[in-house]
Amino acid sequence: MKPALLLATFLLLSLVSLAQQADYRVVFDLTSKDSLDQRSVVRWANEVSSANPDAKVEIVMYGQGFNFVLKNSMFAEAIKKLAASKNVKFKVCAIALKNNHVDKSELLPGVETVPDGIYEIISKQREGWGYIKAVH
Repeated sequence: MKPALLLATFLLLSLVSLAQQADYRVVFDLTSKDSLDQRSVVRWANEVSSANPDAKVEIVMYGQGFNFVLKNSMFAEAIKKLAASKNVKFKVCAIALKNNHVDKSELLPGVETVPDGIYEIISKQREGWGYIKAVH
């Protein structure tokens, strides 16, 4: 009986592990123009993508977070490289851009806008995405 129970437990844990790996989706919340926070987001997005190439990553910026994806960003090359991946998305709140008089043309290629950054994050959470606030 013990070997059968042990085998059943092992199989159940294996299935749970596979299910978790197959559905790796994380949304990062970036509201800061602090370069340490921005550097962390680049590192985490790279780590998630490297650990699981099928993982979906979305970086949502509102508040002052949009500075991260401006053409003059110190992270421009890293962002371009990440944005080239089909599983990594950069999304900026249109309200934040409007409030700061920033035109979409000032954003790096591949960066998308969403009507409301907070709503974007809430929607991802409703869909079961993991949530990480980018702070140091």
